[in-house]
Amino acid sequence: MWLLFAVLSSVFAALTSILAKIGIDGVNSNLATALRTAVVLVMAWGMVFLTNAHTGLADIGRKSWIFLILSGLATGASWLCYYKALQMGEASKVVPIDKMSTVLTLILAFVFLHEKFTPKSVVGCILIGLGTLLMVL
Repeated sequence: MWLLFAVLSSVFAALTSILAKIGIDGVNSNLATALRTAVVLVMAWGMVFLTNAHTGLADIGRKSWIFLILSGLATGASWLCYYKALQMGEASKVVPIDKMSTVLTLILAFVFLHEKFTPKSVVGCILIGLGTLLMVL
């Protein structure tokens, strides 16, 4: 089931980039990010209440709160930078560079989460890096 959600995430992320590029025309990138974030916030809390997940709020531990807040700050910084780059550059060049986060995530997962770096993942990282370079040049 995770694969289905990962594929859907990819499809929605692609739509996000195209819709954002069209919608950001003539709009301050920070304002556009704030509007997008407000929509995401309403949608996310809607799902929380729809699925009755709000009952688990009191069970969240201190460590989880800290890391979820840090993750939120990283997301906010990423989105602000992404929208600014998207406003200034071509989507076909901004998006591949943004997706280099895949390579960075694999490296960070190896360093901090002690996940395995297999020969297949090393080759994949190299190919993603080369592919990004090819698309951007």
